[in-house]
Amino acid sequence: MVTLPSPEPESADSSPHRAREVAESFGVDAARYDRTRPTYPTALIDRILAASPGKDVLDVGCGTGIVARQLRDAGCRVLGVEPDSRMAEFARKTGIDVEIGTFEQWDPAGRSFDAVVAGTAWHWVDPVAGAAQAARVLRESGRLAAFWPVPQMPPEASTAFAAVYREFLPDSPLSLVADRPALELYQTILTKALNGIRETGSFAEPEQWRFDWQRIYTRDEWLDQIPTHGALTQTPPDTLAAILDGIGTAIDTMGGTLTIDYATMVVTAARNGD
Repeated sequence: MVTLPSPEPESADSSPHRAREVAESFGVDAARYDRTRPTYPTALIDRILAASPGKDVLDVGCGTGIVARQLRDAGCRVLGVEPDSRMAEFARKTGIDVEIGTFEQWDPAGRSFDAVVAGTAWHWVDPVAGAAQAARVLRESGRLAAFWPVPQMPPEASTAFAAVYREFLPDSPLSLVADRPALELYQTILTKALNGIRETGSFAEPEQWRFDWQRIYTRDEWLDQIPTHGALTQTPPDTLAAILDGIGTAIDTMGGTLTIDYATMVVTAARNGD
């Protein structure tokens, strides 16, 4: 889950990529992040590689290396770029080569790639400057692919969880959107990514892909990943404990498990020839 936009149109100054203190907060518990965040459908990895000219891949905002390891296991040579040194260190311990920095300012030092990917990270990148940087480092016909796993909760869960967030985080954007349709909210992020790619003039017309899958969480599994959400990484411990207790109680009421239908949404485009 990402920090979602508010229901009202946001100004440029409130765009997610400007919230650096949140973007660089996930390393507070890198092991939990890696343990609890979902991997991505194999069909997505396969489709990106099939649509790319080769297997040299740059992973933007690679975090703990979740996407990078999937790509490595698919035979790719992967380099990660990550602004949070704690996340980068975790990824390195799993065998991923990572350089520290924000993608927009990162120096590729003359290197080029067949694909630039970003898993649950592109909303932290300036959509225009990031797409322009991707165009600079991609080889001809190289592919940019940014993707997010969008969790679609059962209505009773989203209603119950929203009530908890509104009680304990009344001023958080999360409390405003927790019971709204997730795909509707994520479309704001997808549209920004699409428009940023178009604005560079360096790519073919971008596409949206979708991959559907499902996961059943136990109560403890769902509670374990909640502190890794962008809206909660900086929440005071007492408040976070109350939120976890409230959501845990709600899951108990629903039978002790939570079934999430995920739609992994992809914004992707191929770089034009020189």
